[in-house]
Parts: sequence; C-alpha cells; structure tokens
Amino acid sequence: MTLPAPFDKLRIPVIGSPLFIVSGPELVIAQCKAGIVGSFPALNARPQSELDEWLHRITEELAAHNRDHPDRPAAPFAVNQIVHRSNDRIEADMATCAEWQVPLVITSLGAREEIFNAVRDWGGITMHDVINNRFAHKAIDKGADGLIPVAAGAGGHAGTLSPFALMQEIREWFDGLIALSGSIGHGRSILAAQALGADFAYIGSPWIATEEANAVDGYKQGIVEGSADGIVYSNLFTGVHGNYLRSSIENAGLDPENLPTSDPSKMNFGSGGNTKAKAWKDIWGSGQGIGTVKKVGPVEDMVARLESEYVAAKQALAERTAS
Repeated sequence: MTLPAPFDKLRIPVIGSPLFIVSGPELVIAQCKAGIVGSFPALNARPQSELDEWLHRITEELAAHNRDHPDRPAAPFAVNQIVHRSNDRIEADMATCAEWQVPLVITSLGAREEIFNAVRDWGGITMHDVINNRFAHKAIDKGADGLIPVAAGAGGHAGTLSPFALMQEIREWFDGLIALSGSIGHGRSILAAQALGADFAYIGSPWIATEEANAVDGYKQGIVEGSADGIVYSNLFTGVHGNYLRSSIENAGLDPENLPTSDPSKMNFGSGGNTKAKAWKDIWGSGQGIGTVKKVGPVEDMVARLESEYVAAKQALAERTAS
C-alpha cells in the first residue's frame, strides 16, 4: 500500500521495536536520525512524569536535526503502550502522548477502541501487535490502523506461527499497514518481509548490541555471542510466553531444559515468576535473528549494514529474475 507521510521517506522500511528497559531517548533518537522509526515503551520512563521529559527531548532533538539536515530528515518515532489491566499508567501515559501528538502508537497485550480513537483524534497512527489471525481481526474491528504480526522467533513476548502462515492469512482480508516481526536481523530478511506482504520489517534484538541501548555490557555481549539455538521459549518469567537468551537463564541458576510454567493470570513484567531472577533485568529477552550481530557498535553502523544488505538483496533478486 501507499505509505502515509512521513513513513514514506524512511531510509529503509524498518521500525525499531520497543524494548523494555533497553529503549530510551538515546536509542530512539539515534534510530530516527539514522532513517528508521525508533520506538520505546512508555513504561520505560519512570516515574510517569519522566515520559513528558523524554518526549520533549526526542521531539526537540529530532526537530533540530531536521533543521540542520533538510536533505535527510529524521524518521518519525513511536511510543508503545501496554494495554493490559496490570498497567495502571495507561490513562496518564496516553494523556502525555496526546500533548506531544506522538506520530505512531504501538499497542500490545490488549486492543481498546478508545485508545485507537484518541490517537486518531490527534492525527497519529496506531499499530497493534498480534500473534494470530483471530487477534488481528479483533484489533482492526476495534479501530487499529495497522498490525504487527509477531511470528515465531521474535524476541520478548512472541507467537509460535510461521511468518508465511501468519502473513498469508492476514493479507487475505487486510490491506492496511503491516510491520512483520520475527527473527529479522539481515537486509535480505527485510526484503523477504516485503515479499510476504509487509510494509515494514519490525526489528528488535539487534539494537540491544548498540552503543545507544540502555543495556548492561553482559546483555550486549550475549547478543553478539548468541545464535538461534541459544534462545529459550518460556512463560515462567512474566506469565506470557516469550523468547530469552539461554545464557541469562543459566546465569540465574536455572535449567533452561526444565523450566516450570507460570500462571498467565498473574502476569507481571517485573517479576520472575517463581524465581528470584527478574524478567528483562536478569533474564534477557532476545529473538532468534541475532546470529547476524557480530559486534557492539553505533546505531548508524547497524542501519548502514542493513541498508547495504537490503540493496544487495534487491539487486540479486532482480538479476535472478532477469536471467
């Protein structure tokens, strides 16, 4: 589909997914300046009053960048809202987002019509993440503008369906904005997401291994040293199934092969279920696509790599098609 402004002028069709704890103003600003959508969870700004400060800083720094670089303006940014009954900040956070007229709001763990309407009222766009076709229908029926199908292999809270199956079912009835998530860490995977019908690739875990990410050195190095077979899928740590670095589970004194299950009704983003380890702080989320990450570096370098790989993949595809 034709992308709405200003999302039609990205350097590459990528949205940097919001990463709990890891995504802050430094990472978001660097992503947007590099030409991709940067995002962060509203809950990362603590206390709640800090959200206003973050949005002020992001807005001002991107505006200054645009004044100084009219030939390559920054990409828009996004804020992620956890729409779950455990989030008692949602109303206050939405009010702050309305004040700053956030261009893109990404909603997770619940679709609420009043939130979609509120974002539309201030001229923003909403995209809701889903793990299956049924949830996709619900989100669009309640007024979401776009969808983020979270396929198997995505970092953090992830689904189990193949991106091929998920995308083909959703594209049978939905022609709006889609950002595909799940194991995307290479430029050719961005092109593959487009071939499946997505408008954007939704990339998360590789950004953990950047200088601007709010992550401890051990977490960043774990991404660099990790690979697809070092990822464990479990609901023990938050009550919702997600993907985590095996090494962090082992470092917490747990056996990745024998993790108990947790009660989904007791979802808690800070707890570690029945363990002393805390999700995201001690148990580190990661998707399966981290095998392409070879070192810690600045965001700009990673975007440049993805762009080079993406352009090369398009050229290679054109050559194979022509032969």
